[in-house]
Amino acid sequence: MKAETKSPPAARRLVLTLAATTVLSTLGASAGEPASNGWLDNTISPVVNPIFFEDPRIGSEVRPIFMEHYLPSTFHFKGGSVPLGGDVQVFALQLRYAVSDRLAIIATKDGYIDFRPDNTLSHSHGWADLAAGLKYALIDDRDDQFIVTPGFTITAPSGSTAVFQGRGAGEWNLFVSAEKGCDKFHTTANIGFRLPNDWAAQTAQSHYSLQFDYFVHQYFIPFVAVNGYTVLSQGDHKLLGAVPLNAEMYDLINFGATDAQWSTQVTVGGGVRSRLTPALDLGASYEVGVVDPKGIFQARVTADMIWRF
Repeated sequence: MKAETKSPPAARRLVLTLAATTVLSTLGASAGEPASNGWLDNTISPVVNPIFFEDPRIGSEVRPIFMEHYLPSTFHFKGGSVPLGGDVQVFALQLRYAVSDRLAIIATKDGYIDFRPDNTLSHSHGWADLAAGLKYALIDDRDDQFIVTPGFTITAPSGSTAVFQGRGAGEWNLFVSAEKGCDKFHTTANIGFRLPNDWAAQTAQSHYSLQFDYFVHQYFIPFVAVNGYTVLSQGDHKLLGAVPLNAEMYDLINFGATDAQWSTQVTVGGGVRSRLTPALDLGASYEVGVVDPKGIFQARVTADMIWRF
């Protein structure tokens, strides 16, 4: 596999990331405090599975994200295995805009992917597909500390095929997110379905996430989370045109795997959020794959920053 464009040096990417963080931190520190939302003020957005684990709250925000996705040393498939190793780095920026106190426009997927396997596949890089949609708070019961928000996103096949984007004719993601509070303890859940427009090029999948967090202090909000994906259909894509794929890549890549139908992949992780100001959050998480076949998910580190306005 050959790269399509020359990858920017790591130092330049780091400088750009730090510069963006500094600018947004300055904006968050100088911005006026968001209006109070009662019990929701002590809740947090999920860090893990950022493309599909949607926060049920409605608000306006800018969210830069960095992911370091570690590949297993060996990829196992039906009838054999190939060496792999290495990692995948993702630099992304999510946007959300509250049209009203119930309705928000959401842009959940974009960014730059640096695919860096150690063996079998070549180092490649390129842009991710673009995804955007809407969410609506159908139930927002402040007295009972309960919120339910259905929504959808549409993914356009606009990314680089060098990093397994730009396949098929796009896909729909239909989801429902909910959260229940109990003083400083909160439970957040999400369930959804990814439905491709081209069922040969991509697979249909269900995804589901669960998070528990506790508001110890504004600077220390720990959480644990579980994410799962079940492949519901069969595609026509083989690795290198010959190796049958028995797994998908969770949120980031829809391979259109040939041998993954009815397989389920699960990750377990945890982390912490820190609320530097009422308008500015930092988050970090670590998660691992826990169910075979793990596919190409060994572990993942995710870091983000959320500036609300």
